[in-house]
Amino acid sequence: MEKKEEKLFAEDNVYISSKTTAEEVIQEISDKLLADGLVKPAFYENVIGREKDFPTGIDLNVVNESLPNIAIPHTEGEFVNVRRVIPVHLEHPVTFKNMIDPSASMEVKFLFMILNNDPEGQSNILAQIMNFCTTTNANDLGAFFKSTDKKAIYEFLNRSFKDQKA
Repeated sequence: MEKKEEKLFAEDNVYISSKTTAEEVIQEISDKLLADGLVKPAFYENVIGREKDFPTGIDLNVVNESLPNIAIPHTEGEFVNVRRVIPVHLEHPVTFKNMIDPSASMEVKFLFMILNNDPEGQSNILAQIMNFCTTTNANDLGAFFKSTDKKAIYEFLNRSFKDQKA
């Protein structure tokens, strides 16, 4: 029996944040994840440190001009306890550095925080998120990024990623 049955998303780990800086959002979500036992105490510092060296802001305008920018903050597996993607809808645009051009800043409206305790699988999850952003219908994706309904966000992601091979 394969161990790959672990779901990438959990309904109780979908968040809506009203924080206004990347650090505040990451701190808020890190605290919740730590309280749930999903990450280790050093998670926040390591995500912030990695974000400074390897920014994760992604410009989705190249996919469709109507889509918001996203960020995919993460850190090494030694700081997490599970394999999961944490979706975070941002009520206010938050500034992240651009993954492609780290000298450029961008306004981001949605986060996919990667928790991955399998060091071999980090790029796999990142590829799945990028595949989701580039192959999902732009109108559906636009509505998804605007949604503040945690259950709807979870169900849309669960449905969309079910077709992808882990």
